[in-house]
Amino acid sequence: MRVLVTLFFITTFITNANAYDWGQTGHRTTGAIAEKYLSRKARKAIAKLLDGQSLALTSTYADEIKSDGKYRSYGPWHYVNVPFDTTYDVHPKSERGDLIAGIDICIDKIKSKTTSREEKAFHLKLLIHFIGDLHQPLHTGLSDDKGGNDFQVQWFNKGTNLHSVWDTKMIDSYGMSYTEISDNMPAFSKKQRRAMSAGTHRDWMKESRILVKDIYQNTKSGEKLSYRYMYDYFETLKGQLHKGGVRLASLLNELLG
Repeated sequence: MRVLVTLFFITTFITNANAYDWGQTGHRTTGAIAEKYLSRKARKAIAKLLDGQSLALTSTYADEIKSDGKYRSYGPWHYVNVPFDTTYDVHPKSERGDLIAGIDICIDKIKSKTTSREEKAFHLKLLIHFIGDLHQPLHTGLSDDKGGNDFQVQWFNKGTNLHSVWDTKMIDSYGMSYTEISDNMPAFSKKQRRAMSAGTHRDWMKESRILVKDIYQNTKSGEKLSYRYMYDYFETLKGQLHKGGVRLASLLNELLG
C-alpha cells in the first residue's frame, strides 16, 4: 500500500510539473543566455545570493519545490489565464495570484532593503524561473483548457497536448542541449538588446498573448503535428527563449546591478 501511495505522489508531481512550464532544457537555455548579458555588479550580487550557482542551474528551482507541500501556494504563479476578448488589466484576478502578480512580488522582495538574504535568494530563484515561464506562450493562455493542457493533439503520432508540445516536445525533437541552443543563438548588439528589453513584464506578457492567439488559430484539436509544425513554429519558440534570456538579464541588471 505504501508503495502505491508513493507512486501516486510521484506520478502526480511529474504530471503537474510538466503541466506548467518550459521543460528543463527551455528554462536552462533562458538562464544560460541571461548569464551572457549580466553586468559585473549584478553577476557579483547574484553569485552571493545563489552561493555561486548559475542562472541555468537555478532556473528549474521553482519546479523542483512543487513536490514539497509547503510551497503549494506558489503553483498559480507559474501562469496567467485571460480570455482573448479582454485584457489582464480589466479581467478579474485570481485570489491565489498569477504569473504577473508573482513576478511583482519577487521584484518587490529583491528591491526591498528590509528583505532578509534568504528571502531575497528564494524570490530571485522564483523570478529567474517565472521570466522563463512568461515567454512560453501557453503560460498566458486560456483557463478553459488549462493553458493548452486539455487541448489534445498528436506529436509524431503519439498522443499529447498543446502545452506539452511547446514545453518540451519541440525542444526535445530539436535534439540540442541547453548549452548548444544558447551558444548558437544569434548575436544582438547592445542597442538591439535594449530595444528587446523595453517595457515591463506586463508588456512582455502581451507579446506572448499575441503568439497564443496565433497558435490557437493555426492548431486544431486532435491534429497530427510533426515536421511542418516544427518548420512553422520552432524559430518562434527559439525567439521566445532568446527574448526571455535577454530580458531576464536586463531585469536582473536593473534590480541588482
